[in-house]
Amino acid sequence: MKKILVAYFSASGVTAGAAKEIAEATGADLFEIKPVKAYTAADLDWVDKNSRSTKEMNDPACRPEFVGAVTNMDQYDTVFIGFPIWWYIEPRIVDTFLERYDFSEKTLIPFATSGGTGIGRAENSLKDHCPNANWKSGKRVNKGAAEWAKSVLGE
Repeated sequence: MKKILVAYFSASGVTAGAAKEIAEATGADLFEIKPVKAYTAADLDWVDKNSRSTKEMNDPACRPEFVGAVTNMDQYDTVFIGFPIWWYIEPRIVDTFLERYDFSEKTLIPFATSGGTGIGRAENSLKDHCPNANWKSGKRVNKGAAEWAKSVLGE
């Protein structure tokens, strides 16, 4: 039997809701990519060129740290990776997560939340971080996350 993990970063709670829905529907374990320092509303003000999120996204080398670790990543065959879309791609903290573990030979399935931006550019960016993973097509899942997750797994 395949073991599934849903790893997610959520700045406002929207992505957390989708992640929990996916985990419940698929029987997956859940791991929050939780920043060492939580993001405030001012940090997330994308129109402010000096906000924390803007500075991070403008620096491709930025790797914000997160707390905790996935216990025994080797046990998972499939990992859903969830995040809000920032500046058309995944937040840099998701890159930190992807670079921390070896995802070779694992199936990775991205999902994102966004007010309107699609997941296409994020998918390309994610693949650059884990080229040896088996990537499945992702989806922006503001609604219907459970149904989509089950369908992508073939359930």
